[in-house]
Amino acid sequence: MNNPDRWLAPVAGVVAVSAYAVLGALLAGYSHMLHPVALPGADGVPRALVFNLLVFVLPGLLLAGSAWRLRDRLPARTGMAARLGTTMLLLSALAYAVQGMLPLDLEQPDAGASRWHAVAWTLWWIAFLAAAALLAASARALRVAAVGAWLLVLGAGVLLPQLLGTGISQRLAFAAWFAWMWWLEVSLRPERQAAATD
Repeated sequence: MNNPDRWLAPVAGVVAVSAYAVLGALLAGYSHMLHPVALPGADGVPRALVFNLLVFVLPGLLLAGSAWRLRDRLPARTGMAARLGTTMLLLSALAYAVQGMLPLDLEQPDAGASRWHAVAWTLWWIAFLAAAALLAASARALRVAAVGAWLLVLGAGVLLPQLLGTGISQRLAFAAWFAWMWWLEVSLRPERQAAATD
């Protein structure tokens, strides 16, 4: 119970959600139901730098640290799939952080810097889906949670925006990712590694 890793995802999530709620509320006309998560961090928006640091960069780096430490905590008999999964998880966390370093450009929403932000978003969810599949194949404790997160991130992040709108869909995808990262930290904490791994 003294494993500090289990607090990285909750701390990252609380920082991101708190900053998002507060800074989003300060942006006139901003709707959590309709607008993309990254809009308050767009180039030229007041407090955009603070928003990007607290919503994307810091949480992403915390979860990158979690993914990095997870690889070292895997049992020696863990196969290549789980180790590759942790690498993809690290890539996903770094891509999440990079979204804050490549803010949207409101003057060119489909080009320029906005396109690079979209690349980071796409890399985030693709790397996560690969990581979840590889880790779930190696650890019984992650299988059900991985399927749920896989469906939520893929569905909400890619398939549902046409039905629910970008605002709700992105928030569901990010919530599923943070929740799965927390479940991963708890399920594979050192004292339960042997029980969780095939």
